[in-house]
Amino acid sequence: MARWLLLVLAALLVWKLLQPGPVELGPGVYAAEDPLQTDPASDEPFELNGFQITPLADFRLRAKVLSREDYSMGEEAELSPVDLALGWGPMSDEQVLDEIEISQSGRWYRWRSASFPIPRNEISAHSANMHLVPADAVVEDDIDTIREGQIVELSGHLIRADRDDGWRWVSSLTRHDTGGRSCELFYVKRARIIY
Repeated sequence: MARWLLLVLAALLVWKLLQPGPVELGPGVYAAEDPLQTDPASDEPFELNGFQITPLADFRLRAKVLSREDYSMGEEAELSPVDLALGWGPMSDEQVLDEIEISQSGRWYRWRSASFPIPRNEISAHSANMHLVPADAVVEDDIDTIREGQIVELSGHLIRADRDDGWRWVSSLTRHDTGGRSCELFYVKRARIIY
């Protein structure tokens, strides 16, 4: 039994080491525009994997992947298996990002900086943790290929998700909030890697 466990751990370690590392693009703003959020074309609820999904806004953005965290356990993982911390404007510039430490865990995105290459409020206003809800298996496969450091385009809806037992998860609708409930719950209908 112990030998079998060691083999599994060794295989996992080899798999982890063979995973591609972050993409480096060099200095420069690679995603200049702020995300585009508009009233939803339709706010009609629909079902997805046992959840009732209500579109709150149509949403699309081009952004740099600052960090990625995959989830397989918990209620939220049934709906959103991947979180991407995304940056745009100055937060898509690796010269700025080199001065900021970024991490993700427990559905949270955190950053800290000793030198603040841009003002604190600019960091918060130009980055966000987004809980991705793939619209279908094709989009889920596209999201699975996204790596830290890449520039991606995502489009779909910011949503509210409800379940019959009263459980609810609601997206933030502004890029200027921080702390609890400031993440976007993003139903992704299209995901594309730019670089």
